[in-house]
Amino acid sequence: MPLHRLEGHGHVHLDGFVDEPAWENIDPVPLVMYSPTYGGALTEETRIRIAYDERYLYVAGQLFDSDLGGIRANSFMRDGFSGDDQFSVVIDSYNDHETAVAFVVNPNGARSDRAVWGDAEWTAGTRPFNSDWNAHWDAAVQRTSDGWSAEMQIPFSTLGFQNTGGEVTMGLSVYRSISRKNERHVYPDISPEYGFFGFGKPSLAQRVTLRDVNRVNPIYVTPYLLGGMTQIPTLREPSDVQAYWETTDDPTGEPGLDFKYSPSSNLSIDLTANTDFAQVEADDQQINLTRFPLFFPEKRQFFQERSATFDFATGGITDRVFFSRRIGLDRGELVRIYGGARVVGRAGGLDFGMLNMQTAPNAGRPGENMGVLRLKQQVFNQNSSVGGIVTTRIDAYGKTNVAYGADGEVRLFGDEYLTLRWAQSFDDDVVERNPLDAGTLFAQFERRRQEGFAYGAQYRRVGGDYLPRLGFQLRNEFTLFGGSAGYSWFMGADSKLRAVTVSGETQHYYRNVDLTPESRVIAPQVMIGMKSGTFMILTSRSSFESIRTPFTIAGLTVDPGEYWFHEAEASLRLSRGGLVRGEIGGSAGSFYDGRRVSLRMSPALNLSRHFEIRPSYDINRFELPGRNFLTTHLARLNLDFSLDTHLSLSTLAQYNSTTDQVSVNARFRYHFREGVDLWVVYNEGYFMDRTNGGVDPRLPFSSGRALMVKYSHTFTL
Repeated sequence: MPLHRLEGHGHVHLDGFVDEPAWENIDPVPLVMYSPTYGGALTEETRIRIAYDERYLYVAGQLFDSDLGGIRANSFMRDGFSGDDQFSVVIDSYNDHETAVAFVVNPNGARSDRAVWGDAEWTAGTRPFNSDWNAHWDAAVQRTSDGWSAEMQIPFSTLGFQNTGGEVTMGLSVYRSISRKNERHVYPDISPEYGFFGFGKPSLAQRVTLRDVNRVNPIYVTPYLLGGMTQIPTLREPSDVQAYWETTDDPTGEPGLDFKYSPSSNLSIDLTANTDFAQVEADDQQINLTRFPLFFPEKRQFFQERSATFDFATGGITDRVFFSRRIGLDRGELVRIYGGARVVGRAGGLDFGMLNMQTAPNAGRPGENMGVLRLKQQVFNQNSSVGGIVTTRIDAYGKTNVAYGADGEVRLFGDEYLTLRWAQSFDDDVVERNPLDAGTLFAQFERRRQEGFAYGAQYRRVGGDYLPRLGFQLRNEFTLFGGSAGYSWFMGADSKLRAVTVSGETQHYYRNVDLTPESRVIAPQVMIGMKSGTFMILTSRSSFESIRTPFTIAGLTVDPGEYWFHEAEASLRLSRGGLVRGEIGGSAGSFYDGRRVSLRMSPALNLSRHFEIRPSYDINRFELPGRNFLTTHLARLNLDFSLDTHLSLSTLAQYNSTTDQVSVNARFRYHFREGVDLWVVYNEGYFMDRTNGGVDPRLPFSSGRALMVKYSHTFTL
């Protein structure tokens, strides 16, 4: 479909008022109701128009509302979502039917953006979108006497695309959400049978044609200045006096630089020197209730950019050949990054990405060079591909770890997909080089469908010597057979229910060495979705664990043995458009040879459009025979204040009973304009129990504090 091009006097003034003559010559796109009732009558009028000129894509929305007081506009925060009404465009700029970028604005003018990949399918443990991705674009919003209106201006320099004979083809979809009604208007006509983010699936977007697009290829240079002070308590033990704590000051002052250049519409080059992430929010603390390591998601912006290009999941929710948190972080502690480079692009049906970073020596460990190369070629059809990956981790002494992988995903017919992945590692500390013992194999056949019957069958094998030091692997030395099946119904217009899903999954882990059972999980589930946006999930979980080595959970020891335990779980997620949002849930049942009861709650409330409070609390009560009762607590308090879209203050306070410490992370941001920011960040930890196990001296109240000020300014050349 040709897209309307603005010519002559067809100028758009980006002020949020859709009143320019240029818009009058463009017909609104035909919208359909996606939810709560697919194909139902729109309860509010929506007019969305799309146009472009030689440098920008423009999207305008007149979002009428018969209840002005019901418009949800709770937040001014960039990339925040507080149950707001939304206006959005999703663009498959490469026309690959698999990846896209989404641009969203709320009635306050607060913007958010996200990257989408894998055709928005939650499959093989891959999360299909990244809300931490940010881009250069602009939007303006106005409140009107009959609703609100918005205009977006998206530079083609922000969008990668392929130009053929002066023509560019993209996939495009738009939507408007009315939060209090859980109502979503979409274009083109997309059925909700395609899943959680079906309305943003690149493969279902409307194909549009643009002519004579002159993509400007700017150079973005972003220097930063960082200054601050870290104070750390240090134990002093003079020979003539009692030991005591004193505070050691560690001042910081340094510059850094980021560089971005796109020499063509399908190639992007990023360079970084003395990379810093002082402004990144703190990790949400977790209490480990398993015998496996915890997984924390990536939050640093440099590694969010084009992260989908480097994705290579090997099964489960966490396992992957490349995990960017291995760069510049060591057991949660920052490691200085001297710098690095990233090149990503697309040529024909080939996606490619190269990343190389150099870190400094840290805590007695030498500096390291870390690299990754990823290739992915579209084959057979728009939903099928084959590819490969190579990662390297080499320290200053020459110690080397290399991992490689090959993968393929094929849409066989209809909604049936076959996924195959193989990866192998080579490490100087591992003597054996047997491919099976040093590798992992993943195979999955599934039917991807949100409505009607869906199923999946999965096989995995992970060797005991598989060691991808630039990736993440939850557990080793097992063979897994798994399966899932479910059926979903969408209800009619007269029902208060939107959808009901009955499903179940099972996973069976066997030790490779003798094929004896190690773990089993059988989990039937019922999910009930209301048209109001509220969800209820009921799960019954039966688990088996064969333990050969004792381990501890939050201080309680689990002895070797074989355990069957059963647990019932229920959770209720309130509508995101309600004045009070959030989730409450709990579980109860047997746990190894004892019992466990848990409760979790995470409400969210906007006291005004400037202030949001999000407390959360998790409690677990354990009772194991012959051992003391144990109760764990994990509490968080998020406070977000935003004066407008420029000035904001976010505070996160957390308490973890397993460490008996409180941590505070406060981040002040003044956003002058796109690319120009001032950050003031404060972090401190506190010991709640200062007795130090009865050993003198008592612990200090503060476990350490840091105050950092960072100013970054992007210049466009």
